[in-house]
Amino acid sequence: MTGEDAGKALADMSDAEIPTEGFSTWLESTRLAQKGNVGADVPCGNCNACCTSGYFIHIGPEETATLARIPKQLVFRAPGLPKGHVLMGYDESGRCPMFKADKCSIYEHRPQTCRNYDCRVFPATGLSVDEGKTGIARQIVRWKFAFPGAGDTREYAAVRAAAAFLGEFRREFPPGFVPENPTQQAIMAIKVYPVFLAEGDGREAGRRKETVGAVVAAYERFEEERGIKKAGLRGSAAGPGKGRQGSKPA
Repeated sequence: MTGEDAGKALADMSDAEIPTEGFSTWLESTRLAQKGNVGADVPCGNCNACCTSGYFIHIGPEETATLARIPKQLVFRAPGLPKGHVLMGYDESGRCPMFKADKCSIYEHRPQTCRNYDCRVFPATGLSVDEGKTGIARQIVRWKFAFPGAGDTREYAAVRAAAAFLGEFRREFPPGFVPENPTQQAIMAIKVYPVFLAEGDGREAGRRKETVGAVVAAYERFEEERGIKKAGLRGSAAGPGKGRQGSKPA
């Protein structure tokens, strides 16, 4: 195989579909990861788009091992969050400053935001990644969920309906409730999707106020189960995902 043929084969591989588990199985594990901060299990392969796409990474004050390995000049206080919460930025090319030699230099101590990130939330919710994040946009179209049962299809429709409702009627929610960030909005939809499991999507004018209240209540219950009281913390800042040590950081 010539170098040109090898390059073409690699390019074709990078565009190949990636089958993933049944939608309901993925949804349950994603909600558990968000609720328990246990990290998402994402088969990233050699993709490192999340680490090179200009994300601000939220790091909580309890992540002492992570903070000890990041130079203080690389973080700054997270706006709107309690003291001790910080963000880590990115360089002029959009790369995480801890992404070195094509791998995460602090992989074993990477931020929880990185451990929890799963770009499959975009095809699950129908939301688009931020403009300019072409690497992630290319990756998310490769994921292909399986729908082995009626429950998978029903939950998929509910997640999509939740995301659409949050985007379309954001002004009917309390100010600042619905995140502007697409990743955070997708995660919120996954947290509140049970509201949309019943027939209908809540768009009817007579039901809209009721649906808004149900969504807020569902979100608050989810956060309380995570042990996060109302401290202005609506999930972590959008950040990169979990990858393999060596070729795929997080």
